[in-house]
Amino acid sequence: MAEDIVIQTITPSTHDLGGFKVHRTLPSRPRTMVGPFVFFDQMGPASFPVGEGIDVRPHPHINLATVTYLFDGAIDHRDSLGTFATITPGAVNLMTAGTGIVHSERSPSAERAAGSRLSGIQTWLALPDGKEEIAPAFEHVAAEELPLIEDDGVSARVIMGTLWGETAATTCHAETIYADILLAAGGTMPIDAGADERAVYVALGDASLDGQPLEPQTMYVLRPGTPATLRSEQGGRVMLCGGEAFTTSRHVWWNFVSSDRDRINQAKDDWKAGRFPKVPGDDKEFIPIPEVPKTVSYP
Repeated sequence: MAEDIVIQTITPSTHDLGGFKVHRTLPSRPRTMVGPFVFFDQMGPASFPVGEGIDVRPHPHINLATVTYLFDGAIDHRDSLGTFATITPGAVNLMTAGTGIVHSERSPSAERAAGSRLSGIQTWLALPDGKEEIAPAFEHVAAEELPLIEDDGVSARVIMGTLWGETAATTCHAETIYADILLAAGGTMPIDAGADERAVYVALGDASLDGQPLEPQTMYVLRPGTPATLRSEQGGRVMLCGGEAFTTSRHVWWNFVSSDRDRINQAKDDWKAGRFPKVPGDDKEFIPIPEVPKTVSYP
């Protein structure tokens, strides 16, 4: 029964950012991580008036990797390594913060001129013990470089790791699985039981797991070692995420993730003092550190 497969249900906190909504399921009080995934946001779907779009000013990260994946729209990424990359649907932007990186995300000018759209998933992956302070890096993997598994009524793109016998080219710092599963009406897809920790998330449309309906924008953590089957009646889009279970906890404060609270405090001081590097081509603005710090760190 599906009730035995789902061991935890995480409902989202929803934030209106003025023009579009963000649904966040990780981190949460019920659960901090699923595999290396420590942050899971769904952006949109949203449509902006002509001339408008998103403008996420330069901000810092440490000890994590960000993964951006879009269903619709485009985002210009710039970072303190000098990277400039435009991500479009089906591709992956993997930015490894390590010792520290600064980046910005903005709607491209061509998108703004036509009336931009935005729909997708942004996640953070905690870096494993011994790799938290690796060198910063950026990697763009084009959609055509990611495995696409197609069958009657289903199309599944492997974003990270190995699933259904196919392996994505995207770098994994820890054992990771991540996939975008697009189900047509009546489509079904098996969920492998191999990873230590797994979760499914209905981003769009409808889906059920072994007959149990799944709520949209809700994360369902699956029992380890138990196979399951996704199905959609009307058509839906489901994200599968997870990977190896971390044996040490991670603390999350603002844009910083670390196993060491003192390291986060150092990053706070470094950002306040302007010791992080600048973003070439986008160095006139920045997001200030919160005046009244609000922690989302869980034991």
